[in-house]
Amino acid sequence: MYRSGDVITSKPRTPEMDGGRYHRAGLGFILMSTDLAAEQDFFTMAPEGVGVHITRLKTDDYTTPETLAQHIANMAEAAARLQPDMKPEVISYSCTSGSIVNGEDRVFEQIAKGAPWTQPMCLVTGVVDAMRELGARKIVVGTPYLDAINVAEAEFLVQKGFEVLDLQGLNLETGLEFGRVTPAYWKKFALEIDHPQADAIFLSCSGIRSLEVIEEIEQAAGKPVVTSNQAQFWSCLRRAGITDQLTGFGQLFSQAGTSLLP
Repeated sequence: MYRSGDVITSKPRTPEMDGGRYHRAGLGFILMSTDLAAEQDFFTMAPEGVGVHITRLKTDDYTTPETLAQHIANMAEAAARLQPDMKPEVISYSCTSGSIVNGEDRVFEQIAKGAPWTQPMCLVTGVVDAMRELGARKIVVGTPYLDAINVAEAEFLVQKGFEVLDLQGLNLETGLEFGRVTPAYWKKFALEIDHPQADAIFLSCSGIRSLEVIEEIEQAAGKPVVTSNQAQFWSCLRRAGITDQLTGFGQLFSQAGTSLLP
C-alpha cells in the first residue's frame, strides 16, 4: 500500500512492442477550418494500419479566389505540425478550389518546406490521378462554389486534358453552407448534370457530404463517380504504397491495386 512520502521503485520489465497502431503508413491532411466533411470521410475510408493525421488552416467562411489565396501563407507551418516525429509518408492540402487557386507547384513547395521528409500532395492532384486511373476523359462536374471559382476549375481541368461537358455550381458562399447540403441532394444534383457522353461524374469540394452516396449515383448513372475526398484519399494511399481494394466508395477503390510510389 502506498503511503504519502513513500518511495516508488518499479520492477524491471520488458514491454512487448509492435509497429504501433499505424504500422503501414501515416497520411497527413491540411484542412480548412470550415470543412465539415473531410475529416470523417478520411477516417471512414482508412484501412487497418493506416493513420490519418489532421491539422487545419484558419480561413474566412466566405469562399472566393481571394480568401483561398491566403492559405498559401501558412501552408509550411501547417505541414510542420503534422506528426513530425512520426513523419507521415504523404501530406496533402485538402482543398479542391484552394489547390487550383494557389497552384499545385506552390502548394508542394510550401509543404516540402515545412515537412521535407514527406511526399507533398494536394487535392486536385488526387482528382487527376483518379480520373486517369478510371480512364475518364469526358466529364461533368458539380460543385458548391461561386461561378468565379467554377471558371478557374473548368480551366484547370481542360489544361489537364479533360473535356468538360458541363460544370454546374450551387453558388453557395460559405464553407459551412457547403457542409449542410444533404447527401441526397448531391445524388439528385449529380444525376441532373450527367451527360450521356460523360465517362465520369465529378463532385468537387472536400467540404461536401458526397462520399456516402457515390455508389448510389454510380448504380443510377451506370458510370464512375469521383469525389474530392475519395480521389484524394485514394491517391494518398497509393502514393504511400497502400493498394487495398475497399468496398463502399465507388469504382475507383474497386480497381486492381495500383501503386503511385515515386
